[in-house]
Amino acid sequence: MSSLAKENGGANLAGALWMVAAMGLFAVEDVFLKAASAVLPVGQILVVFGLGGAFVFALLARARGARLFVAEAAAPAMRIRAVFEIFGRLFYVLALALTPLSATTVILQATPIVVVAGAALFFGETVGWRRWSAIGIGLLGVIVILQPGTAGFSALSILAVLGMLGFAARDLASRAAPAALSTAALGFYGFLAVAAAGVLFSLWDRAPFLWPPWPVAGAMACVVIAGTAAYGCLMRAMRTGDVSAVTPFRYTRLIFGIGFGVVLFGETVTGAMMLGSALIVASGLFILWRGRAA
Repeated sequence: MSSLAKENGGANLAGALWMVAAMGLFAVEDVFLKAASAVLPVGQILVVFGLGGAFVFALLARARGARLFVAEAAAPAMRIRAVFEIFGRLFYVLALALTPLSATTVILQATPIVVVAGAALFFGETVGWRRWSAIGIGLLGVIVILQPGTAGFSALSILAVLGMLGFAARDLASRAAPAALSTAALGFYGFLAVAAAGVLFSLWDRAPFLWPPWPVAGAMACVVIAGTAAYGCLMRAMRTGDVSAVTPFRYTRLIFGIGFGVVLFGETVTGAMMLGSALIVASGLFILWRGRAA
């Protein structure tokens, strides 16, 4: 084996480990968000999470000498990104609060599939019939999980779908974001949008903010720490090794999400959920493979 191949293999392994760490931390963030939602209003959770995350990324930007308040931050793509960040985060946190963690995590895994479809529709990227078929199969997996028209269907499960669509649109807008904006700046404005989502929902919900007991305050601190650390690990993963080798490890979030749901919240994994998960993951991996082969 050549030294170059060994170097690439080592970088891919490191990137994969960073990605697994990111997905595990995102799952930990979800656990603490769900736990806190049993006590605190959703709007308050979003405001605290958003401001805490924005503060962390502001410190990172300052440490790296990156500017936050630049003209590019008001670019049309950034405004669109903020709107969909608000939309996606609001409905995703509502889904975490009101539906099983495992089901919410599984539905979220359809995000990359929707991103590929959106890239073809809005950015003119070439997607052949094989990948369109895989997109259809992945979306069929979401329908299998939702089970519309059956006794197992819950209208609240639509919250996770709306959150997933919001995140997909946010990711598409991020592709058009000005290249001059640093990762820390994108994180800063992304978390400010989360706080804005909390303010808007609070105005609608009118639930009074509460002074959290120490265990809940600790849970919210863990949300901020896990969320920002996960974002950092994700950025590190995408910059280490080949994207095509690292990206499939995003699906390890399924393992963490389902495992935490079963062990910590006593959730049950149904046959429909397993079948839907298999369809989503298989279609996502096929789309990634075809994109690499194209």
